[in-house]
Amino acid sequence: MNAAASHPESVSVEISGCSKEDARVVFDSLCACFASDRCAEDVPQQLHETRPAVWLGTFDVAEARPGAAPGAAPGRLSASVTADVQGGYWAIDRFRTTLHALYAVRDLSTASGDQERELHVLLENR
Repeated sequence: MNAAASHPESVSVEISGCSKEDARVVFDSLCACFASDRCAEDVPQQLHETRPAVWLGTFDVAEARPGAAPGAAPGRLSASVTADVQGGYWAIDRFRTTLHALYAVRDLSTASGDQERELHVLLENR
């Protein structure tokens, strides 16, 4: 039995506490590694000047995209980015490995349930 057949394969990602440009850098970096419901034309927008924005995406971590090189330099962030990631244990572990290859990751908190794990992390340039 392969890992993809025996584990939940997707993670949901919420990005907040940053500019729309930094949200795009993170999503573009992750989309280079995994299939996602976010496409290249799906550019984060800031719809209100004073309300905080939260951008969402879902990533299928079952297989890395061909040619995606974890560790390849993503675009530079202008400031740190807060990300909340939720998914099954196997998917979160695989996603976390990719995050660490792309960014300096600081764990802010984690929560574990019966079937899922949640991470609250801060992403920064290496």
